Amino acid sequence: MVRMSAGERRESVIRAAIAEFAQRGYYGTSTEAIAKRVGVSQPYLFRLFPGKKAIFAAASQRCIDEMCELFEKVAEGLRGEEALYAMGDAYVQLIQERPERLQMQMQTYIAVAAAEAEGEHEFGELVRAGWGRLWDTVHLLSGADVDRTTTFLAKGMLINTYAAMGFPPEHRVWQGMYPDAGVTGRLEKCGDE
Repeated sequence: MVRMSAGERRESVIRAAIAEFAQRGYYGTSTEAIAKRVGVSQPYLFRLFPGKKAIFAAASQRCIDEMCELFEKVAEGLRGEEALYAMGDAYVQLIQERPERLQMQMQTYIAVAAAEAEGEHEFGELVRAGWGRLWDTVHLLSGADVDRTTTFLAKGMLINTYAAMGFPPEHRVWQGMYPDAGVTGRLEKCGDE
């Protein structure tokens, strides 16, 4: 059996943390559950990360980084509405194929609110910086103006809400979403599968 490097183990921890935190949130997830999923001891986990907050922050940042990378990939060579449509379609596909990414996003926003309520602002600053990177990525890749970029991301958050609540693709709440959000019907197609 090949031994993993610390870097590879760290990656395994982040993947496991996304899965665990997505299901149970920050407060409902134990580091023991993450360690068990990875197949390491809790002391080893804490050699890789200083604590649960650091693991959660790494998982949250990974989701934002992956989204920025995905948008860069699918929008390559495109501008304007074409870029927005490509990013919108890719995002819908991502949350359909990897729903834990959507769930992790939602858990991240809840964790920011909880941390801020306790007077801990560092995590919120980290997440807001990540969201700023995401906004900049969409804005720069598409070349859209500020209003169009904001509308695109606002519609993305509405997609998150509908998807998190489990609205089926054929439900009336989705009407009108596709043309303006840059989502060309992937949710409709998914309902046919």
